[in-house]
Amino acid sequence: MRSRKKLFIATAIIEVGAGLSLLSVPAVAIWLLLGVQQPSLEALIVGRIGGAGLLAIGVACWLARGDRGSLAQHGLSWGMLIYNVGACAMLAYVGSMLPTIGFVLWPAVILHAVMTTWCAVNLYTNSPIDA
Repeated sequence: MRSRKKLFIATAIIEVGAGLSLLSVPAVAIWLLLGVQQPSLEALIVGRIGGAGLLAIGVACWLARGDRGSLAQHGLSWGMLIYNVGACAMLAYVGSMLPTIGFVLWPAVILHAVMTTWCAVNLYTNSPIDA
């Protein structure tokens, strides 16, 4: 269970940082990730909504870090796995399709691949207490 606590802390730090970036300066976050220098108003709005979601994931992970294998923590682990698989796949797809990309796109793909693996290993090796 110690590894799960580390996973939740790492996720909290990463997602709170990404969420705050997208909420406060979405144009910079979009430029760093996608290389788009002047995103549309709609992209900024969607970026801020995504930032709020990432902030929520980060806060949930921070608050659940000490639950020691509860069913809620297990469910959040599944949510993190699904999010990381989707983010990794979408970012890799975008990186292979767009003519220009930001310089943090491929590091973000790698980060989400690592987090996907970490989530999967934790789900495989740690079952909830009450299951």
